Amino acid sequence: MKLLNHIAGLLPVLMLAAFTALAGYKPGDEIAPFTLKATTGNMVDMEKDYPKAKGFIIVFTCNHCPFAKLYQQRLNDINTRYAPQGYAVLAISSNDADAVPEDSFEEMKQRAHEQHYNYPYLYDETQRVARAFGAYKTPHAFVVQRQGKSWVVRYSGAIDDNGAEPDKIKHPFVTEAVDALLHGQDVATTSTKSVGCAIKWKTR
Repeated sequence: MKLLNHIAGLLPVLMLAAFTALAGYKPGDEIAPFTLKATTGNMVDMEKDYPKAKGFIIVFTCNHCPFAKLYQQRLNDINTRYAPQGYAVLAISSNDADAVPEDSFEEMKQRAHEQHYNYPYLYDETQRVARAFGAYKTPHAFVVQRQGKSWVVRYSGAIDDNGAEPDKIKHPFVTEAVDALLHGQDVATTSTKSVGCAIKWKTR
């Protein structure tokens, strides 16, 4: 009887763990629009500030992760190419700054300035947006497309297949997805495994 009671007591915990592991947006899911503070000090609203957007390239990233650092210039290049076509880059840092001081908002502002980010670098201080998306690595990219008044995930995962050697990239997953959408085509690869540092979640 004690064993049965113990198992019964564990069920809610196991169910919550399973839900947490499966939570987050998948390709085909509609996302909730968000507003976050940028390193410029302004609040960025993905709908009000981008009324003509066809979609977005949303990348969860951070300051300290070596993998994320590999993509700083690449994201500048992607934004330069696709923002004029309606798909701007929105970079989001969701790491707990208490756990990693290098990812504090002040450090984010300095990094954006030093690296000349040409896209908004947003601070998800409450981690609400990262949890909604189911982001778990830095970098973790999502391509979302406007569908009427909704925003739908069309791709989730790695930015490309070679972080260390850009000249050896065979599959630039994010740009392939955006190119397909711009041409009215289905995205061939809708999901890949993101590679990088684990997002540092708040413990209190």
